[in-house]
Amino acid sequence: MTTLQDKTMVIVGAGSGIGRRIADDARARGAQVISVGRPEIDLADEGTVRALAERVGELDYLVSLAADHANGAITELDHDAVHRAFDAKVIGPILLAKHFAPRFRTGGAILLFSGVAAWRPTPGRAVMATTNAAAAALAEALAVELAPVRVNAISPGIVDSGVWDGPGKEAFFRTVADRNPARRVGTPADISSAALLALTNPFLTGATLHVDGGGRLA
Repeated sequence: MTTLQDKTMVIVGAGSGIGRRIADDARARGAQVISVGRPEIDLADEGTVRALAERVGELDYLVSLAADHANGAITELDHDAVHRAFDAKVIGPILLAKHFAPRFRTGGAILLFSGVAAWRPTPGRAVMATTNAAAAALAEALAVELAPVRVNAISPGIVDSGVWDGPGKEAFFRTVADRNPARRVGTPADISSAALLALTNPFLTGATLHVDGGGRLA
């Protein structure tokens, strides 16, 4: 594995529980982490993506966790919400790749976030399933086009990252744990360890790591 000591890592969408854990773990291993949230960048606005790339300069690793969900029955979906979901998960990462690609140092890597919904779609989650599947496909396409910059994706399952906090959480988690082959839900630490593996393994590219407790098989 490549060391993270003195490496520069940009994390887009770092406000999530998973994003914060990746940032903390990367810093603990010696990386300089630049955490970017909605106030700093709008993935639907190429100008803000370009400005971020110019501000950062050279880097080693780029992680995009941005998401904007458009859940609901197909017959009731709002066009603008669907567009925002694709901006966050697909179009935005394309723009990030466009503006950051020339700035990677030797050994650089990009990590995109897909999700288990792409492999286990459910009613009301058609947009989520489609954008997650697109993110995985984009990782493969970018791995070829941007080589030798490596590009991978992670597909998390149900993770106790704060997203599910609220009434019914414990019952929902018990149902997921009973169904998953791993017999548990995920933690931000589970996803972070896989993320750092994907970023630092020099022979891993064009892959989607399914860190879902086997949820896609359940």
